[in-house]
Amino acid sequence: MAEDTRAAEDTVGRVREGVRAYRLVAGMWLRSTMAYRASFAMTAFGNFAATSFDFVAIMLMFSRVGKLGGWTLPEVAFLYGLSGLSFGLADLAIGSMDRLGRRVRDGTLDTLLVRPAPVLAQVAADKFALRRLGRVTQGALVLGWSLSRLDVDWTAPKLLLLPLTVVSGFGIFCAVFVAGAAFQFVAQDASEVQNAFTYGGTTLLQYPPTVFGRELVRGVTFVLPLAFVNWLPACYLLGRPYPLRLPEWVAFAPLPVAVGCCALAGLAWRAGLRTYRSTGS
Repeated sequence: MAEDTRAAEDTVGRVREGVRAYRLVAGMWLRSTMAYRASFAMTAFGNFAATSFDFVAIMLMFSRVGKLGGWTLPEVAFLYGLSGLSFGLADLAIGSMDRLGRRVRDGTLDTLLVRPAPVLAQVAADKFALRRLGRVTQGALVLGWSLSRLDVDWTAPKLLLLPLTVVSGFGIFCAVFVAGAAFQFVAQDASEVQNAFTYGGTTLLQYPPTVFGRELVRGVTFVLPLAFVNWLPACYLLGRPYPLRLPEWVAFAPLPVAVGCCALAGLAWRAGLRTYRSTGS
């Protein structure tokens, strides 16, 4: 019992240390960004405008068709808003993880290893880019617009599920970022592979599951559980049939799925970090 208590205390201590290190590094980059406020405003607006083109393409599509895979524009916008907001928050928090392969190749990761701070926190906060708020804002606006157009019978479970879905989606995408970074310890030049599952994953989730093949839907449900970011909760909230004839309770599984994904990603990160042998220079 005493050993379990000490282990728990050590874990909590490491988490606090990581959060503190992340806050300090991110704060440093934030102060650097805000030193040039006009530049920040322009880049944030550029990020907002660039990500808006995805939804403009969806609106153009609906100018020619009434439904997409049986889903109306407000329903697809709901999917888009959920995935965009969750991914935007994850990209804002730890989007710099895709730079790890570059650090492994040029040996600059060594400078992070000798600092008295968790490496994961340092990599996650490296070059913290507040301009990514543009994506978060755009996703939130689309989500708000969709909710104003949808006729949802809001019950207590549905009201609780909506914010939990955003938080869970954030956790799942964070896990994908960390797992992808862990893979770069081995592959080194694999940032595009990682982007295929992060940026590519959120693009996939912007469309209803009914437009994709059954095997792809199975893959993003049981292998890489991106379907828990928005597809499954949205089916419950909108009264839509579940893909793959899944039971109704899976709509409330995103939070434990996110916790499990983060735990597995943490193990992958530790395993990858142990394999790092520097560049020798």
